[in-house]
Amino acid sequence: MKRKSDSYHLDIRTQQKSPYGLLRNSYREDGKVKKETIACLSGLSLAQLQNIRAAIRGKSMPGEELVITATREYGASFVCAELMKSLELDKTIYSRPSEEWVRSSMAMIAGRIVYAGSKLFLSHCGTYSALWEVFGIENVDVNVHCYATMDKLLERQESIQKTLAKKHLYDGTLVLYDITSCYMEGEYDDSELVDFGYSRDRKRGHEQIILSLLCNKEGCPIAVEVLRGNTKDETTVLDKINDIHKKYGIENIIFVGDRGMVTQAKYEQINHDTTKIISALTHNVIKELAEKEIIQIGMFDENNIVEVIDSELRYCLCKNPEMAAKETQTRQVLLKKTCEELDKIIKCTRKTKYTKEMRAGKAVNACKMGKFIVFEGSGEDLKYTVNQEKVAQEAMWDGCYIIYTDVPKEDMTAVETVKNYKNLINVEQAFRNMKTVRLELRPVFHKKDDRIKCHAFICMLAYYVMWHMKQKLQPLFDSDGVGADRKFTFDYIMESLKHICKNTIEVCGAPSSSITRPSYEQKRMLALLEVNM
Repeated sequence: MKRKSDSYHLDIRTQQKSPYGLLRNSYREDGKVKKETIACLSGLSLAQLQNIRAAIRGKSMPGEELVITATREYGASFVCAELMKSLELDKTIYSRPSEEWVRSSMAMIAGRIVYAGSKLFLSHCGTYSALWEVFGIENVDVNVHCYATMDKLLERQESIQKTLAKKHLYDGTLVLYDITSCYMEGEYDDSELVDFGYSRDRKRGHEQIILSLLCNKEGCPIAVEVLRGNTKDETTVLDKINDIHKKYGIENIIFVGDRGMVTQAKYEQINHDTTKIISALTHNVIKELAEKEIIQIGMFDENNIVEVIDSELRYCLCKNPEMAAKETQTRQVLLKKTCEELDKIIKCTRKTKYTKEMRAGKAVNACKMGKFIVFEGSGEDLKYTVNQEKVAQEAMWDGCYIIYTDVPKEDMTAVETVKNYKNLINVEQAFRNMKTVRLELRPVFHKKDDRIKCHAFICMLAYYVMWHMKQKLQPLFDSDGVGADRKFTFDYIMESLKHICKNTIEVCGAPSSSITRPSYEQKRMLALLEVNM
Protein backbone atom coordinates (compact mmCIF):
# COMPACT_ATOMS: atom_id res chain seq x y z
CA MET A 1 0.00 0.00 0.00
CA LYS A 2 1.37 3.41 -0.92
CA ARG A 3 2.09 5.58 2.10
CA LYS A 4 1.17 9.26 2.19
CA SER A 5 4.49 10.14 3.86
CA ASP A 6 7.55 8.53 5.37
CA SER A 7 7.07 9.96 8.87
CA TYR A 8 6.90 6.79 10.93
CA HIS A 9 6.74 6.63 14.71
CA LEU A 10 5.84 4.13 17.42
CA ASP A 11 3.16 4.97 19.98
CA ILE A 12 3.65 2.88 23.13
CA ARG A 13 0.50 2.14 25.13
CA THR A 14 0.80 0.99 28.76
CA GLN A 15 -2.78 1.36 29.95
CA GLN A 16 -3.52 -2.35 29.67
CA LYS A 17 -1.93 -5.24 31.54
CA SER A 18 0.70 -5.79 28.84
CA PRO A 19 2.26 -2.91 26.91
CA TYR A 20 1.92 -2.77 23.13
CA GLY A 21 3.05 -0.47 20.35
CA LEU A 22 1.27 1.08 17.41
CA LEU A 23 3.46 1.69 14.36
CA ARG A 24 1.99 4.79 12.76
CA ASN A 25 2.49 7.12 9.86
CA SER A 26 1.73 10.84 10.24
CA TYR A 27 0.58 12.94 7.31
CA ARG A 28 -1.15 16.25 6.69
CA GLU A 29 -4.48 16.44 4.88
CA ASP A 30 -6.57 19.61 4.39
CA GLY A 31 -4.33 21.40 6.85
CA LYS A 32 -4.87 18.80 9.58
CA VAL A 33 -2.40 16.25 10.92
CA LYS A 34 -3.73 12.73 10.67
CA LYS A 35 -2.35 9.37 11.69
CA GLU A 36 -2.50 6.01 9.94
CA THR A 37 -1.91 2.82 11.95
CA ILE A 38 0.28 0.40 10.01
CA ALA A 39 0.90 -2.39 12.52
CA CYS A 40 0.38 -3.37 16.15
CA LEU A 41 3.34 -4.83 18.07
CA SER A 42 2.29 -6.93 21.02
CA GLY A 43 3.89 -9.57 23.22
CA LEU A 44 6.95 -7.42 23.86
CA SER A 45 8.28 -5.92 27.07
CA LEU A 46 8.28 -2.18 27.64
CA ALA A 47 12.07 -2.10 27.25
CA GLN A 48 11.87 -3.89 23.91
CA LEU A 49 9.23 -1.46 22.63
CA GLN A 50 11.36 1.48 23.73
CA ASN A 51 14.38 0.07 21.87
CA ILE A 52 12.30 -0.29 18.70
CA ARG A 53 11.06 3.29 19.06
CA ALA A 54 14.65 4.45 19.48
CA ALA A 55 15.67 2.63 16.33
CA ILE A 56 12.83 4.24 14.35
CA ARG A 57 13.96 7.66 15.56
CA GLY A 58 17.44 6.90 14.24
CA LYS A 59 19.07 6.37 17.58
CA SER A 60 21.54 3.56 18.06
CA MET A 61 20.38 0.20 19.29
CA PRO A 62 22.69 -2.55 20.58
CA GLY A 63 23.60 -5.00 17.80
CA GLU A 64 22.62 -7.99 19.88
CA GLU A 65 19.03 -6.70 19.96
CA LEU A 66 18.63 -7.38 16.19
CA VAL A 67 19.33 -10.95 15.11
CA ILE A 68 18.72 -12.70 11.77
CA THR A 69 17.66 -16.19 12.85
CA ALA A 70 16.89 -17.76 9.43
CA THR A 71 17.35 -17.05 5.72
CA ARG A 72 15.52 -18.91 2.95
CA GLU A 73 15.53 -18.60 -0.83
CA TYR A 74 12.49 -16.65 -1.98
CA GLY A 75 13.07 -14.65 -5.18
CA ALA A 76 13.33 -17.42 -7.81
CA SER A 77 10.41 -19.38 -6.36
CA PHE A 78 8.23 -16.27 -6.11
CA VAL A 79 9.04 -15.22 -9.69
CA CYS A 80 8.11 -18.68 -11.02
CA ALA A 81 4.85 -18.61 -9.05
CA GLU A 82 3.88 -15.16 -10.31
CA LEU A 83 4.71 -15.98 -13.92
CA MET A 84 2.77 -19.26 -13.77
CA LYS A 85 -0.25 -17.38 -12.47
CA SER A 86 0.05 -14.76 -15.23
CA LEU A 87 0.12 -17.62 -17.76
CA GLU A 88 -2.98 -19.04 -16.02
CA LEU A 89 -1.19 -22.36 -15.76
CA ASP A 90 -2.98 -23.06 -12.48
CA LYS A 91 -6.35 -22.71 -14.20
CA THR A 92 -5.08 -24.79 -17.11
CA ILE A 93 -4.20 -27.60 -14.71
CA TYR A 94 -7.64 -27.54 -13.11
CA SER A 95 -10.67 -25.26 -13.03
CA ARG A 96 -10.38 -24.91 -9.25
CA PRO A 97 -6.76 -23.76 -8.84
CA SER A 98 -7.11 -23.28 -5.08
CA GLU A 99 -7.24 -27.04 -4.49
CA GLU A 100 -4.20 -28.32 -2.66
CA TRP A 101 -3.13 -30.85 -5.31
CA VAL A 102 -3.11 -28.08 -7.94
CA ARG A 103 -0.91 -25.89 -5.74
CA SER A 104 1.35 -28.87 -5.10
CA SER A 105 1.59 -29.45 -8.87
CA MET A 106 2.57 -25.83 -9.37
CA ALA A 107 5.22 -26.13 -6.64
CA MET A 108 6.74 -29.22 -8.29
CA ILE A 109 6.81 -27.50 -11.68
CA ALA A 110 8.50 -24.42 -10.21
CA GLY A 111 10.78 -26.70 -8.20
CA ARG A 112 12.16 -28.28 -11.36
CA ILE A 113 13.15 -24.85 -12.66
CA VAL A 114 14.68 -23.65 -9.40
CA TYR A 115 16.19 -26.86 -7.98
CA ALA A 116 15.48 -29.97 -10.15
CA GLY A 117 16.43 -33.11 -8.19
CA SER A 118 14.13 -35.87 -6.95
CA LYS A 119 10.66 -35.38 -5.49
CA LEU A 120 11.99 -36.49 -2.09
CA PHE A 121 14.72 -33.86 -2.29
CA LEU A 122 12.17 -31.23 -3.26
CA SER A 123 9.88 -32.13 -0.37
CA HIS A 124 12.72 -31.46 2.11
CA CYS A 125 13.77 -28.04 0.77
CA GLY A 126 11.53 -26.08 3.17
CA THR A 127 14.38 -25.45 5.60
CA TYR A 128 16.28 -23.33 3.08
CA SER A 129 13.61 -22.35 0.55
CA ALA A 130 10.19 -20.68 0.62
CA LEU A 131 9.11 -22.67 -2.47
CA TRP A 132 6.23 -24.57 -0.86
CA GLU A 133 5.25 -21.58 1.27
CA VAL A 134 4.91 -19.43 -1.87
CA PHE A 135 2.22 -21.83 -3.09
CA GLY A 136 0.52 -21.97 0.31
CA ILE A 137 1.68 -25.48 1.24
CA GLU A 138 2.73 -26.28 4.81
CA ASN A 139 4.05 -29.49 6.38
CA VAL A 140 5.06 -31.05 3.08
CA ASP A 141 4.56 -34.82 2.82
CA VAL A 142 6.28 -36.45 -0.17
CA ASN A 143 3.56 -39.10 -0.48
CA VAL A 144 0.69 -36.58 -0.38
CA HIS A 145 2.12 -33.48 -2.02
CA CYS A 146 4.28 -35.22 -4.62
CA TYR A 147 3.28 -38.79 -5.44
CA ALA A 148 -0.48 -38.52 -4.90
CA THR A 149 -0.43 -35.18 -6.75
CA MET A 150 1.45 -36.76 -9.68
CA ASP A 151 -1.28 -39.37 -10.05
CA LYS A 152 -3.94 -36.65 -10.27
CA LEU A 153 -1.86 -34.51 -12.60
CA LEU A 154 -1.36 -37.41 -15.03
CA GLU A 155 -5.13 -37.86 -15.26
CA ARG A 156 -5.33 -34.25 -16.44
CA GLN A 157 -2.47 -34.44 -18.98
CA GLU A 158 -4.59 -34.83 -22.10
CA SER A 159 -6.94 -32.01 -21.07
CA ILE A 160 -4.01 -29.70 -20.19
CA GLN A 161 -2.31 -30.37 -23.53
CA LYS A 162 -5.55 -29.67 -25.38
CA THR A 163 -5.74 -26.29 -23.64
CA LEU A 164 -2.13 -25.49 -24.53
CA ALA A 165 -2.78 -26.50 -28.16
CA LYS A 166 -5.83 -24.25 -28.28
CA LYS A 167 -3.74 -21.40 -26.91
CA HIS A 168 -0.66 -21.77 -29.13
CA LEU A 169 -1.78 -23.55 -32.32
CA TYR A 170 -4.17 -22.43 -35.04
CA ASP A 171 -5.48 -23.64 -38.39
CA GLY A 172 -2.72 -23.82 -40.99
CA THR A 173 -0.04 -23.58 -38.31
CA LEU A 174 3.49 -24.88 -38.50
CA VAL A 175 4.07 -27.75 -36.02
CA LEU A 176 7.53 -28.91 -34.94
CA TYR A 177 7.95 -32.54 -33.92
CA ASP A 178 10.89 -34.62 -32.81
CA ILE A 179 11.76 -37.53 -30.52
CA THR A 180 14.71 -38.36 -28.28
CA SER A 181 15.78 -41.14 -25.94
CA CYS A 182 16.36 -41.00 -22.20
CA TYR A 183 18.48 -43.74 -20.68
CA MET A 184 17.41 -45.39 -17.43
CA GLU A 185 19.39 -46.87 -14.56
CA GLY A 186 18.39 -49.81 -12.40
CA GLU A 187 15.95 -52.61 -13.15
CA TYR A 188 12.51 -52.19 -14.71
CA ASP A 189 11.30 -55.77 -15.13
CA ASP A 190 7.59 -54.88 -14.90
CA SER A 191 7.72 -51.79 -17.10
CA GLU A 192 5.96 -51.60 -20.46
CA LEU A 193 7.92 -48.46 -21.36
CA VAL A 194 11.54 -49.21 -20.49
CA ASP A 195 13.35 -51.27 -23.12
CA PHE A 196 16.56 -51.47 -25.13
CA GLY A 197 16.69 -49.47 -28.35
CA TYR A 198 18.76 -47.08 -30.46
CA SER A 199 20.31 -44.71 -27.92
CA ARG A 200 20.55 -41.06 -28.92
CA ASP A 201 22.37 -40.54 -25.62
CA ARG A 202 25.08 -42.97 -26.80
CA LYS A 203 24.58 -45.07 -23.68
CA ARG A 204 25.09 -48.66 -24.76
CA GLY A 205 23.92 -51.33 -22.36
CA HIS A 206 21.25 -49.10 -20.80
CA GLU A 207 17.53 -49.54 -21.18
CA GLN A 208 15.68 -46.39 -22.16
CA ILE A 209 12.42 -44.63 -22.84
CA ILE A 210 11.51 -42.53 -25.87
CA LEU A 211 10.15 -38.99 -25.51
CA SER A 212 8.19 -37.31 -28.28
CA LEU A 213 7.70 -33.54 -28.11
CA LEU A 214 5.32 -31.31 -30.04
CA CYS A 215 6.04 -27.57 -30.27
CA ASN A 216 4.67 -24.59 -32.13
CA LYS A 217 6.74 -22.68 -34.68
CA GLU A 218 8.55 -20.66 -32.00
CA GLY A 219 9.46 -23.73 -29.95
CA CYS A 220 6.83 -23.36 -27.23
CA PRO A 221 6.08 -26.92 -26.00
CA ILE A 222 2.53 -28.18 -26.45
CA ALA A 223 2.53 -31.90 -25.71
CA VAL A 224 4.90 -34.64 -24.58
CA GLU A 225 4.48 -38.40 -24.78
CA VAL A 226 6.54 -41.23 -23.30
CA LEU A 227 6.94 -44.21 -25.65
CA ARG A 228 8.55 -47.63 -25.35
CA GLY A 229 12.33 -47.59 -25.54
CA ASN A 230 12.56 -49.50 -28.84
CA THR A 231 10.15 -47.19 -30.72
CA LYS A 232 11.44 -46.00 -34.11
CA ASP A 233 11.14 -42.40 -35.27
CA GLU A 234 9.00 -43.01 -38.32
CA THR A 235 6.44 -45.19 -36.50
CA THR A 236 5.31 -42.22 -34.37
CA VAL A 237 4.56 -39.77 -37.15
CA LEU A 238 1.08 -40.89 -38.24
CA ASP A 239 -0.20 -41.16 -34.67
CA LYS A 240 1.08 -37.69 -33.84
CA ILE A 241 -0.50 -36.16 -36.95
CA ASN A 242 -3.82 -37.81 -36.05
CA ASP A 243 -3.53 -36.41 -32.50
CA ILE A 244 -3.08 -32.90 -33.85
CA HIS A 245 -6.13 -33.21 -36.07
CA LYS A 246 -8.48 -35.16 -33.77
CA LYS A 247 -7.40 -34.42 -30.19
CA TYR A 248 -6.40 -30.80 -30.67
CA GLY A 249 -8.91 -29.94 -33.38
CA ILE A 250 -6.45 -28.39 -35.86
CA GLU A 251 -7.78 -29.02 -39.36
CA ASN A 252 -4.79 -27.96 -41.50
CA ILE A 253 -1.15 -28.15 -40.44
CA ILE A 254 2.38 -28.03 -41.81
CA PHE A 255 4.23 -30.85 -40.08
CA VAL A 256 7.98 -30.36 -39.66
CA GLY A 257 9.91 -33.55 -38.83
CA ASP A 258 13.59 -34.42 -38.57
CA ARG A 259 15.69 -36.09 -41.27
CA GLY A 260 14.30 -39.43 -42.38
CA MET A 261 11.34 -39.28 -39.99
CA VAL A 262 8.79 -39.22 -42.83
CA THR A 263 9.74 -42.24 -44.95
CA GLN A 264 8.31 -42.84 -48.42
CA ALA A 265 5.89 -45.43 -47.02
CA LYS A 266 4.64 -43.08 -44.30
CA TYR A 267 4.47 -40.17 -46.73
CA GLU A 268 2.02 -42.07 -48.94
CA GLN A 269 -0.27 -42.75 -45.93
CA ILE A 270 -0.62 -39.07 -45.02
CA ASN A 271 -3.66 -37.09 -46.14
CA HIS A 272 -1.90 -34.25 -47.94
CA ASP A 273 -5.11 -32.22 -48.27
CA THR A 274 -4.93 -31.41 -44.55
CA THR A 275 -1.26 -32.15 -43.73
CA LYS A 276 1.72 -30.70 -45.55
CA ILE A 277 5.23 -31.93 -44.82
CA ILE A 278 8.63 -30.29 -44.38
CA SER A 279 11.54 -32.64 -43.72
CA ALA A 280 15.06 -33.52 -44.90
CA LEU A 281 16.40 -36.39 -46.96
CA THR A 282 18.95 -38.91 -45.71
CA HIS A 283 22.27 -39.22 -47.57
CA ASN A 284 21.20 -42.51 -49.13
CA VAL A 285 18.02 -40.98 -50.58
CA ILE A 286 20.01 -37.99 -51.90
CA LYS A 287 22.31 -40.37 -53.76
CA GLU A 288 19.29 -42.25 -55.16
CA LEU A 289 17.98 -38.96 -56.57
CA ALA A 290 21.38 -38.35 -58.15
CA GLU A 291 21.37 -41.83 -59.71
CA LYS A 292 17.92 -41.10 -61.17
CA GLU A 293 19.36 -37.79 -62.47
CA ILE A 294 16.69 -35.78 -60.68
CA ILE A 295 19.52 -33.80 -59.08
CA GLN A 296 23.23 -33.33 -59.81
CA ILE A 297 26.13 -32.59 -57.49
CA GLY A 298 26.84 -29.37 -59.37
CA MET A 299 23.46 -27.94 -58.35
CA PHE A 300 24.49 -27.47 -54.72
CA ASP A 301 25.53 -23.89 -54.05
CA GLU A 302 27.06 -22.43 -50.89
CA ASN A 303 25.38 -19.04 -51.40
CA ASN A 304 21.99 -19.88 -52.90
CA ILE A 305 19.19 -22.38 -52.41
CA VAL A 306 18.52 -24.26 -55.65
CA GLU A 307 14.98 -25.61 -56.03
CA VAL A 308 14.10 -28.74 -58.01
CA ILE A 309 10.49 -29.81 -58.47
CA ASP A 310 9.67 -33.49 -59.03
CA SER A 311 5.97 -34.32 -59.19
CA GLU A 312 4.27 -32.73 -56.13
CA LEU A 313 7.54 -32.52 -54.14
CA ARG A 314 9.88 -29.53 -54.03
CA TYR A 315 13.53 -30.23 -53.23
CA CYS A 316 15.55 -27.34 -51.77
CA LEU A 317 19.25 -28.04 -52.38
CA CYS A 318 21.65 -26.44 -49.89
CA LYS A 319 25.35 -26.63 -49.06
CA ASN A 320 26.95 -25.60 -45.79
CA PRO A 321 30.72 -24.97 -46.16
CA GLU A 322 31.35 -25.28 -42.41
CA MET A 323 29.54 -28.61 -42.32
CA ALA A 324 31.49 -29.72 -45.41
CA ALA A 325 34.82 -28.95 -43.75
CA LYS A 326 33.78 -30.76 -40.58
CA GLU A 327 32.59 -33.87 -42.44
CA THR A 328 35.79 -33.98 -44.50
CA GLN A 329 37.96 -33.69 -41.41
CA THR A 330 35.96 -36.37 -39.58
CA ARG A 331 36.37 -38.78 -42.48
CA GLN A 332 40.13 -38.16 -42.61
CA VAL A 333 40.48 -38.77 -38.88
CA LEU A 334 38.45 -42.00 -39.02
CA LEU A 335 40.36 -43.24 -42.07
CA LYS A 336 43.68 -42.54 -40.37
CA LYS A 337 42.53 -44.33 -37.22
CA THR A 338 41.30 -47.31 -39.26
CA CYS A 339 44.54 -47.57 -41.24
CA GLU A 340 46.65 -47.42 -38.06
CA GLU A 341 44.61 -50.26 -36.56
CA LEU A 342 44.85 -52.33 -39.76
CA ASP A 343 48.63 -51.84 -39.87
CA LYS A 344 48.89 -53.19 -36.30
CA ILE A 345 46.77 -56.23 -37.21
CA ILE A 346 48.78 -57.03 -40.37
CA LYS A 347 52.15 -56.68 -38.58
CA CYS A 348 51.01 -58.73 -35.58
CA THR A 349 52.56 -62.20 -35.39
CA ARG A 350 50.86 -63.29 -32.20
CA LYS A 351 48.37 -66.13 -32.60
CA THR A 352 44.80 -65.46 -31.48
CA LYS A 353 41.50 -67.31 -31.77
CA TYR A 354 40.42 -64.70 -34.33
CA THR A 355 41.85 -64.61 -37.84
CA LYS A 356 43.41 -61.46 -39.21
CA GLU A 357 40.47 -61.09 -41.58
CA MET A 358 38.01 -61.14 -38.67
CA ARG A 359 40.02 -58.62 -36.66
CA ALA A 360 40.45 -56.38 -39.70
CA GLY A 361 36.72 -56.50 -40.42
CA LYS A 362 35.96 -55.52 -36.83
CA ALA A 363 38.40 -52.57 -37.03
CA VAL A 364 36.85 -51.33 -40.28
CA ASN A 365 33.29 -51.61 -38.97
CA ALA A 366 34.17 -49.78 -35.74
CA CYS A 367 34.78 -46.56 -37.70
CA LYS A 368 32.33 -47.38 -40.51
CA MET A 369 35.05 -46.99 -43.14
CA GLY A 370 34.42 -50.31 -44.90
CA LYS A 371 33.31 -48.73 -48.17
CA PHE A 372 36.74 -47.09 -48.60
CA ILE A 373 38.95 -50.10 -47.77
CA VAL A 374 39.85 -52.77 -50.34
CA PHE A 375 41.39 -56.01 -48.99
CA GLU A 376 43.65 -58.38 -50.89
CA GLY A 377 44.97 -61.79 -49.92
CA SER A 378 44.32 -63.58 -46.65
CA GLY A 379 46.07 -64.79 -43.53
CA GLU A 380 49.70 -63.68 -43.39
CA ASP A 381 49.38 -62.27 -46.91
CA LEU A 382 46.50 -59.94 -45.98
CA LYS A 383 46.90 -56.47 -47.46
CA TYR A 384 44.69 -53.46 -47.91
CA THR A 385 44.47 -50.24 -49.89
CA VAL A 386 42.35 -47.11 -49.52
CA ASN A 387 40.13 -46.41 -52.52
CA GLN A 388 41.04 -42.73 -52.89
CA GLU A 389 38.69 -42.31 -55.85
CA LYS A 390 35.73 -43.36 -53.69
CA VAL A 391 36.94 -41.07 -50.89
CA ALA A 392 37.00 -38.14 -53.34
CA GLN A 393 33.52 -38.98 -54.65
CA GLU A 394 32.16 -39.10 -51.10
CA ALA A 395 33.86 -35.79 -50.24
CA MET A 396 31.98 -34.08 -53.08
CA TRP A 397 28.74 -34.57 -51.09
CA ASP A 398 30.14 -33.14 -47.86
CA GLY A 399 27.98 -30.33 -46.53
CA CYS A 400 25.19 -31.06 -49.01
CA TYR A 401 21.65 -31.50 -47.73
CA ILE A 402 18.15 -31.37 -49.16
CA ILE A 403 15.01 -30.04 -47.52
CA TYR A 404 11.83 -31.24 -49.19
CA THR A 405 8.20 -30.18 -48.92
CA ASP A 406 4.83 -30.51 -50.59
CA VAL A 407 3.75 -26.99 -49.58
CA PRO A 408 2.91 -25.07 -52.79
CA LYS A 409 5.55 -22.59 -53.94
CA GLU A 410 3.07 -19.71 -53.83
CA ASP A 411 2.45 -20.40 -50.14
CA MET A 412 6.08 -20.81 -49.06
CA THR A 413 9.31 -19.87 -50.81
CA ALA A 414 12.40 -22.09 -50.83
CA VAL A 415 14.14 -19.76 -48.35
CA GLU A 416 11.14 -19.91 -45.99
CA THR A 417 11.01 -23.70 -46.32
CA VAL A 418 14.64 -24.10 -45.26
CA LYS A 419 14.21 -21.59 -42.45
CA ASN A 420 11.12 -23.41 -41.14
CA TYR A 421 12.96 -26.73 -41.15
CA LYS A 422 15.82 -25.18 -39.19
CA ASN A 423 13.28 -24.16 -36.55
CA LEU A 424 13.58 -27.78 -35.36
CA ILE A 425 16.57 -26.50 -33.39
CA ASN A 426 13.95 -25.10 -31.00
CA VAL A 427 12.81 -28.66 -30.21
CA GLU A 428 16.41 -29.77 -29.78
CA GLN A 429 16.93 -26.91 -27.31
CA ALA A 430 13.81 -28.02 -25.44
CA PHE A 431 15.15 -31.58 -25.18
CA ARG A 432 18.55 -30.31 -24.09
CA ASN A 433 17.03 -28.18 -21.33
CA MET A 434 14.63 -30.91 -20.21
CA LYS A 435 17.24 -33.68 -20.13
CA THR A 436 20.42 -32.08 -18.82
CA VAL A 437 20.95 -28.33 -18.87
CA ARG A 438 18.39 -27.07 -16.38
CA LEU A 439 15.42 -29.31 -15.63
CA GLU A 440 17.33 -32.60 -15.27
CA LEU A 441 14.69 -35.07 -16.44
CA ARG A 442 17.33 -37.73 -15.88
CA PRO A 443 18.18 -39.60 -13.79
CA VAL A 444 14.61 -40.82 -13.48
CA PHE A 445 13.99 -41.84 -9.88
CA HIS A 446 10.58 -43.42 -10.54
CA LYS A 447 9.89 -47.11 -11.14
CA LYS A 448 6.19 -47.09 -12.06
CA ASP A 449 5.25 -46.34 -15.68
CA ASP A 450 2.59 -43.76 -14.73
CA ARG A 451 5.05 -41.90 -12.52
CA ILE A 452 7.64 -41.92 -15.33
CA LYS A 453 5.02 -40.43 -17.68
CA CYS A 454 4.06 -37.75 -15.15
CA HIS A 455 7.69 -36.93 -14.41
CA ALA A 456 8.24 -36.22 -18.12
CA PHE A 457 5.03 -34.17 -18.20
CA ILE A 458 6.16 -32.07 -15.21
CA CYS A 459 9.48 -31.42 -16.97
CA MET A 460 7.61 -30.32 -20.10
CA LEU A 461 5.39 -27.93 -18.11
CA ALA A 462 8.51 -26.59 -16.39
CA TYR A 463 10.07 -25.94 -19.79
CA TYR A 464 6.81 -24.26 -20.87
CA VAL A 465 7.26 -21.77 -17.99
CA MET A 466 10.98 -21.47 -18.68
CA TRP A 467 10.30 -20.77 -22.38
CA HIS A 468 8.01 -17.87 -21.50
CA MET A 469 10.55 -16.54 -19.01
CA LYS A 470 13.20 -16.53 -21.74
CA GLN A 471 10.89 -14.63 -24.09
CA LYS A 472 10.42 -11.90 -21.49
CA LEU A 473 14.15 -11.80 -20.70
CA GLN A 474 15.21 -11.61 -24.36
CA PRO A 475 16.01 -7.85 -24.21
CA LEU A 476 18.49 -8.64 -21.43
CA PHE A 477 20.10 -11.39 -23.51
CA ASP A 478 20.21 -9.14 -26.59
CA SER A 479 22.01 -6.37 -24.68
CA ASP A 480 24.63 -8.80 -23.39
CA GLY A 481 28.06 -9.51 -24.82
CA VAL A 482 29.11 -12.54 -26.82
CA GLY A 483 31.44 -15.43 -26.10
CA ALA A 484 33.59 -14.93 -23.01
CA ASP A 485 32.07 -11.47 -22.46
CA ARG A 486 28.58 -12.88 -22.15
CA LYS A 487 27.15 -12.52 -18.67
CA PHE A 488 23.41 -13.02 -18.67
CA THR A 489 22.32 -16.62 -19.11
CA PHE A 490 19.15 -18.20 -17.78
CA ASP A 491 21.17 -20.01 -15.11
CA TYR A 492 22.83 -16.77 -14.04
CA ILE A 493 19.47 -15.03 -13.74
CA MET A 494 17.96 -17.84 -11.67
CA GLU A 495 20.96 -17.93 -9.35
CA SER A 496 20.78 -14.17 -8.96
CA LEU A 497 17.07 -14.29 -8.09
CA LYS A 498 17.76 -17.04 -5.56
CA HIS A 499 19.74 -14.47 -3.56
CA ILE A 500 16.56 -12.54 -2.85
CA CYS A 501 15.78 -14.18 0.46
CA LYS A 502 13.06 -14.24 3.06
CA ASN A 503 14.74 -13.43 6.35
CA THR A 504 13.40 -14.15 9.82
CA ILE A 505 14.53 -11.36 12.16
CA GLU A 506 14.25 -10.93 15.90
CA VAL A 507 14.16 -7.31 17.06
CA CYS A 508 14.61 -7.20 20.82
CA GLY A 509 13.34 -10.76 20.97
CA ALA A 510 10.26 -10.10 18.80
CA PRO A 511 10.18 -12.18 15.57
CA SER A 512 9.37 -10.60 12.22
CA SER A 513 10.20 -11.26 8.56
CA SER A 514 11.55 -9.22 5.69
CA ILE A 515 12.47 -9.73 2.05
CA THR A 516 15.94 -8.88 0.79
CA ARG A 517 15.89 -5.59 -1.10
CA PRO A 518 16.61 -6.38 -4.79
CA SER A 519 19.76 -4.94 -6.34
CA TYR A 520 19.65 -2.76 -9.46
CA GLU A 521 20.43 -5.79 -11.63
CA GLN A 522 17.73 -7.89 -9.94
CA LYS A 523 15.22 -5.05 -10.33
CA ARG A 524 15.97 -5.05 -14.05
CA MET A 525 15.25 -8.78 -14.24
CA LEU A 526 12.03 -8.43 -12.24
CA ALA A 527 10.87 -5.55 -14.44
CA LEU A 528 11.33 -7.63 -17.62
CA LEU A 529 9.51 -10.54 -16.00
CA GLU A 530 6.72 -8.15 -14.94
CA VAL A 531 6.92 -9.31 -11.34
CA ASN A 532 6.44 -6.90 -8.43
CA MET A 533 8.22 -7.78 -5.22
